[in-house]
Amino acid sequence: MLKRKAVAQAVSFALAYAAFGMAAMAQDSSTTSIQRVEVTGSSIKRATAETASPIQVISRDDLVKSGKATVAEYLQTLTADGAGSLPTGFGNGFAAGSTAISLRGLGATSTLVLLNGRRMAPFARADDGQKSFTDLSTVPMEAVERIEVLKDGASATYGADAIAGVVNIILRKDFTGLAFKAEAGTSRYHDAEQGKATLTWGKGRLDEDGYNWMINAEVYGNHELMNKDRAGREWIGAGDIRPWGYAANGQFASGYITPGTATASPAGALRDPKTGNYVGLPGCSQFSPVTAQDPNGGCLWYADQFRSMQPKIGGLNLYTRFTKNLDNDLQLYAEAGYSKRDTEFTLVPPNTNGTVAFPPNAANPTGIIVYGNTILLAANHPQNPYGTPVRVRYSLFDVGASTRSADNAFSRFVVGLKGSRLGWDFDTGYTHSESALDLNYSNMLNMKVLQDALGNPTSKYFPYYIGAQANKNPASLYAALVVNAKSHSTTKLDVVDFKASREYFALPGGNLGVAVGGEYRRLQLDNPSLSGSEDGTINSNYVAAKGTDDVKAVFVEVAAPVLKTVELTAAVRYDRYKNFSSTTPKLGAKWTPLKTFALRGTYSEGFRAPGPAEAGAQSQSTGNSSVRDPIRCPGGVPAAGGATQADCSITIGAVKVGNPNLQPEESKGYTLGLVWDPLPNTSFSLDGWKIKRSNEINPLSYVEAAALPTAIRSDNNLVVNGVVKPNTGTLLLSNAPYLNSSYTQVKGIDLDLKQRIPMGDYGRAVVGLTWTHVATWVRAEKSGSIFQYAGTHGNCDTSNCAGTPKDKISVNATWERNALSVSAIANYRSDMENVRFAGDKCASQFADGSSAPGNCRLASFTTVDLSARYKLSANWQIYGSIQNLFDKIAPLDPLTYGGLSYNPMDASGAIGRYFKAGARYQF
Repeated sequence: MLKRKAVAQAVSFALAYAAFGMAAMAQDSSTTSIQRVEVTGSSIKRATAETASPIQVISRDDLVKSGKATVAEYLQTLTADGAGSLPTGFGNGFAAGSTAISLRGLGATSTLVLLNGRRMAPFARADDGQKSFTDLSTVPMEAVERIEVLKDGASATYGADAIAGVVNIILRKDFTGLAFKAEAGTSRYHDAEQGKATLTWGKGRLDEDGYNWMINAEVYGNHELMNKDRAGREWIGAGDIRPWGYAANGQFASGYITPGTATASPAGALRDPKTGNYVGLPGCSQFSPVTAQDPNGGCLWYADQFRSMQPKIGGLNLYTRFTKNLDNDLQLYAEAGYSKRDTEFTLVPPNTNGTVAFPPNAANPTGIIVYGNTILLAANHPQNPYGTPVRVRYSLFDVGASTRSADNAFSRFVVGLKGSRLGWDFDTGYTHSESALDLNYSNMLNMKVLQDALGNPTSKYFPYYIGAQANKNPASLYAALVVNAKSHSTTKLDVVDFKASREYFALPGGNLGVAVGGEYRRLQLDNPSLSGSEDGTINSNYVAAKGTDDVKAVFVEVAAPVLKTVELTAAVRYDRYKNFSSTTPKLGAKWTPLKTFALRGTYSEGFRAPGPAEAGAQSQSTGNSSVRDPIRCPGGVPAAGGATQADCSITIGAVKVGNPNLQPEESKGYTLGLVWDPLPNTSFSLDGWKIKRSNEINPLSYVEAAALPTAIRSDNNLVVNGVVKPNTGTLLLSNAPYLNSSYTQVKGIDLDLKQRIPMGDYGRAVVGLTWTHVATWVRAEKSGSIFQYAGTHGNCDTSNCAGTPKDKISVNATWERNALSVSAIANYRSDMENVRFAGDKCASQFADGSSAPGNCRLASFTTVDLSARYKLSANWQIYGSIQNLFDKIAPLDPLTYGGLSYNPMDASGAIGRYFKAGARYQF
């Protein structure tokens, strides 16, 4: 008879003993044979989910009790998630519109995400122009049965991308009946509304009918939330943080004037040819609501006047699975999924003074245009009082805010056959998945038209009136000037896989288990840049990647219970790429001297070949991050001769070009831990972990790129005692080529506690705690530079510049009685030193030059979420939740670029208390 998998009950630690264990929710069956499951990280079926590797299992019930709206929202609360994860609200990033998890802070590209144990096509635009990752927003939350998070390396089982761990999202396979669910939410400010409705239908029981067919449909939508909508919530969403002691010219400020330079102004600013300083044009008050204006005559404004805090989202998820028992212990299965997610962010209006990078060509062999130097106001322009061409700094409020629409469609199809033959349990299948991303950036500029309209008297577009006189411009000018920049990107993944397992001869502790398998997969990436960016025609950098990867792999795994108390495991995998090959082993051991106590440990090696975005000849991107200019702000102090505090935390661009000479990354990982159940209702696990990723593929760090003598600077050079110091102007752009860095090493511990509390007639309660402590997070460069990020606001080279807190803790408590269930979850992250790396100068300063925030530390942050469910009848259930129950305000963060004056890790403290209610009915 066909062996059936059992579904592992939710547990909060990896190696449980039999008494408290990981009980299986088996289907009804008349047989008493032991049910065996396949656990993430292993291909050998087992009687329980106990292995030597630490695994966190998140049940369907855990997801419901969290009150989170999506799988991504929940996973980003895990204590193991770190820097490099992608939240929904990061609209200014490369991969805007997507969501991702980054285990151990090693980046989304080192965390492998599986759906039902198989890969998915990555998001069609690499994060930071480099990091290929799986978009979690494509997963239908209502269809999830459980999620298994493997917290050590698994390259020996799954191949590349599994250096930091694996997230295996397992969807429901056996649903019968019809269920409808609807929910809606709003903030305490009556905004940021969201709604979702799901319909799930299933028919057929595998045991009785020999088949099951399930269909799940989910539609959802979120309203856009603007930063200015939180104007009364202290500093949240504020670009102007002068009320809290900071200078006016922070990273979200524009329009101000400093010696020899100026930022983009909605009124316009012209460079006086005699003094070399900029002079603002009149009319500022009609554009900027800022009353405490720039004393140097600029027109000060801030990004919160326009930018979104959370995007407008509309989405659809469809999923279906059909399973059919065949004769002779065979089972045929097929699944298909489709996800459509449309995301729209609002950004600031375009300006005249950008610096853009693109592939060099005959007309421009450098591949760089500094429009701030080349766009001039003609001598006879009606608004030019100087009688000679002059530089202009102008933000085109007359054009309006730019919007970024990211419409992603994801599809996936799987067909497979599994069963038993010749003593082997086997599973083989074919998977095809693809992601298609359409980007549409509105209110972009044709820079050639702009250049002519301002500076070429013979052009039909001349003169282009700016600022207060923009109402004189004809519609025909804007029709030529304003463009929508678009791109259509795709990734396609095809996989054929086979695996089989069986038991051999008996050992003292049980039978020897063996698994073998292989796969072939092909990934195709085609990510063209936005139209017009290929030669600098529009005000956007060139970002593109293209390439194909073909991978062939085989693996073998052994589980040997050499004693009744000792199990040894070993696995080895061979991967063959076009230009590389790798053999990656993994070893594990588990010793259980007592039924309530076990020691466990693993050693694993990993491998990651350069992706198309990193090694492709057609790949190039330009990222942005804030740095301290080593020339204009040495030692954290503005240099004499014209530098200002803005030079001490300035946002620059870094051009990254594909490097075909890159070598693969390699990693070594270690875990060592224990599981102990000191009391019948108490469970405890503690695991230490260490990962060292060598020959790491990174762009040159922004800190080192800023110090390159080849960095592009403006010509507002420092003047000391009347002497001009060459090449000391404002830092604009530098090169940060992909290279194999020396290594990254991370170490820490995970603690997991669970206490069950029987309460008799008053029900039952469960209290749990997970804690991750990052002891060290070190990145070393080949130049010899070593950066320690643990407990600091770094690494700011990765997405969001969110930081690396040393401690993240989650505490949960649930009380259930009869039809009522109430849960509370507290999430904590520790404080961080506001430095870019340990030992560095404070990254931010108050207006008086002192370290900011207080003591140069970003405060810790804790929120509490509350949820409740009540079964009105056997069919009806109502539920509700309150996120950020106590309405805690996120600490002021002056450094991150992922949120306006708040850290993206603390987004719930920016949005504020949030209410959600819903109902579920099952027919």
